[in-house]
Amino acid sequence: MTTHRFGVRLGFAFLAATLVAPGAMAQQTDAPQKPGKMIHAGDVLSGELGVMKVRDAKNRGKRVATYQITSEPRRLPPPNGLCNLETGPETFQLIPTNDAQAAQLKSLSGKAISVKVDEVACAKDAGEMSEAVVTKWSVVAK
Repeated sequence: MTTHRFGVRLGFAFLAATLVAPGAMAQQTDAPQKPGKMIHAGDVLSGELGVMKVRDAKNRGKRVATYQITSEPRRLPPPNGLCNLETGPETFQLIPTNDAQAAQLKSLSGKAISVKVDEVACAKDAGEMSEAVVTKWSVVAK
């Protein structure tokens, strides 16, 4: 009985080793990604709009919506550069400046959108949930 179980375990170990080893070797040979193209004021950033509920430190812990767009890696203009990342930021937090922009983002959450970027910087504050922050923007109709 024990020899049969030993043989089954040995067979599973051999099978796992043959399936896992090529995957581990493939991960080591991946070429490093190149930094994304530069984003300037007036450029369009496209991606899926996500929404998160976070506690606002300024407003006594009230839960507020934070919007972010996930896009391809983009480099930021100097002095921000790559935001201490190899390829540049991929997630951009959108900061609504008024209630109309907040309502517009709320209706577009979960959808693919395009925004015209007017002002962007690397995330620095603890409350910022993305790699980069877009402070001035406008939604572009597709």
